[in-house]
Amino acid sequence: MNPQVEKSTHLNQDIFQKIAGHEQVVFCNDPSSGLQAIIAIHDTTLGPALGGTRMYPYKSVEEALEDVLRLSEGMTYKCAAADIDFGGGKAVIIGDPKHDKSAGLFRAFGQYVDSLNGRFYTGTDMGTTMEDFVHATKETNFINGIPVEYGGSGDSSVPTSQGVIYGLKATNRFLFGDEDLSKRTYAIQGLGKVGYKLANRLLEEGANVIVTDIFEEAITRIKERANELGTTVTVVSSEEIYRTDADIFIPCAMGGIINDQTIEQLKVKAVVGSANNQLKSNHHAKRLQDRGILYAPDYIVNAGGLMQVADELYGPNEDRVLLQTKTIYQTLLEIYEQANLKFITTLEAADEKCQKRLQEQRHRNNFYSRSRRPKWDIKE
Repeated sequence: MNPQVEKSTHLNQDIFQKIAGHEQVVFCNDPSSGLQAIIAIHDTTLGPALGGTRMYPYKSVEEALEDVLRLSEGMTYKCAAADIDFGGGKAVIIGDPKHDKSAGLFRAFGQYVDSLNGRFYTGTDMGTTMEDFVHATKETNFINGIPVEYGGSGDSSVPTSQGVIYGLKATNRFLFGDEDLSKRTYAIQGLGKVGYKLANRLLEEGANVIVTDIFEEAITRIKERANELGTTVTVVSSEEIYRTDADIFIPCAMGGIINDQTIEQLKVKAVVGSANNQLKSNHHAKRLQDRGILYAPDYIVNAGGLMQVADELYGPNEDRVLLQTKTIYQTLLEIYEQANLKFITTLEAADEKCQKRLQEQRHRNNFYSRSRRPKWDIKE
């Protein structure tokens, strides 16, 4: 066999092994705009894939691929846990969101999304904004999470942060016997769109709040807000946040931050945050459990934003979405209780719940032929 052909075959096998379990992975390259992106569709059992698009200066294509594969799989479970009729997908754009954005880049990305003909709906994620996707809507209708002025439902970080608040209340009730947010100390990692809203809400409730962020302007903003409220916020370094004397650790930045090194530093009683893929590996859920730290599965806690963007496809309704986010409270309590009853981790309990729904729907709900609409969308 030609050595070059043999090498190429081996490379292809490696790629297919890496994406095993995913239905489709699309590499997008547009030299004129500088777009380099990857779209990953994990599972469409429940409906078309739905997931945001992240923009980040990945060090390599391999790193970007690993991230999008993990994120898209997480979306499948998030959709199943939130009981919405969409599957799991995600996209990443390789680039610095502070310097590499352009209207042309997002229009090119919109063309790639449109080429999937409804298999994938997308919108904002870390490093992208609603305004970025206004450009993409000029090329495709499969965009959600756009500004209200353009017919969208607006900022998805609002229901995301509200969902985390319900997660914190459920955790407080399970651990301490009451939902009161003011009695606890919270360590928040990351003060972006969601983290800032959480810090602000907890300060308003009178809680003790410890924060960290890599951007000084984010720290300045929350300190100014604390001054307005007549309270204080404690600022620590990125390394110190894991060692703080807090009741609950709230990760709101990058994934993979719960790992062999950080778990040994944690002094908290629970981890409840909005960041995706907080566990470096699934076995870290067991390590947290062994250390007596309650873990709130991230795809349960941060589902508020997903609820909004899914709901937007039927016509934006803020009150309806905020009502849906309340289900996070009860779902999380059920996960905690099932984990206790079965002597398994909270992650295993959450995964079991999602796998059951996927199995039940596997032969019932093909999005290519489905014509069902929610009751509120049916005109009399």
